[in-house]
Amino acid sequence: MKKGSMLPKHYVNVMSKHPKLDRALKALGKALREEGPLDEKTAQLIQLAAAAGIRSEGSVHSHAKRALAAGATPEEVRHALFLLVTTIGFPTVMAALSWVNDVLKKKR
Repeated sequence: MKKGSMLPKHYVNVMSKHPKLDRALKALGKALREEGPLDEKTAQLIQLAAAAGIRSEGSVHSHAKRALAAGATPEEVRHALFLLVTTIGFPTVMAALSWVNDVLKKKR
């Protein structure tokens, strides 16, 4: 899967109009990933959980795709979200799971 296809269309559209911001955000993301010992799959699962917590459908789509591309299984992606039930609530997790299912359907 190409990296650009993992990003929400709106994000790509906005960043194409603001290349300096795009470069700065990419550099920050790279620096943050390189700062610690977590592998890419774990980092993407954490970001997926955060995206679910703020109820960002586009970010859930993006980080689910990225987690899968980094080697996460669909079961690991779903489990990362199920773990959030006691933290962010059942309805929020169910919404995030429905967004992940959008990604998984397209992947088949």
